[in-house]
Amino acid sequence: VQLQASGGGLVQAGGSLRLSCAASGRAFSAGAMGWFRQAPGKEHEFVAAISGSGATTYNTDSVRGRFTISKDNAKNTVYLQMNSLKPEDTAVYYCAARRSSTVVTTLQRYDYWGQGTQVTVSS
Repeated sequence: VQLQASGGGLVQAGGSLRLSCAASGRAFSAGAMGWFRQAPGKEHEFVAAISGSGATTYNTDSVRGRFTISKDNAKNTVYLQMNSLKPEDTAVYYCAARRSSTVVTTLQRYDYWGQGTQVTVSS
């Protein structure tokens, strides 16, 4: 399984970005996908996850109402639409995949990881 994240960049506070994560090498629609982030000097933090079918999503409290996770099984891609960005959202964002279709928020329960994409929000 290979995951390729893209879409990061520099944006002003209040702006938007859409991250993409393209998956290959597995039955993409079967497993749950998630986004995590890591700010400098901090641990990995769960951001959002979506079930294999796409019917269930879950966001962490700090991004709820601002970020939306979605997936396109035909394109083997999961997205993270980030609106109303804040400087505290600055981090490297990683996508992850699990073999199970169930949404989870724990980093260790994901089986595959992609490389990160940097998101920087200026004040």
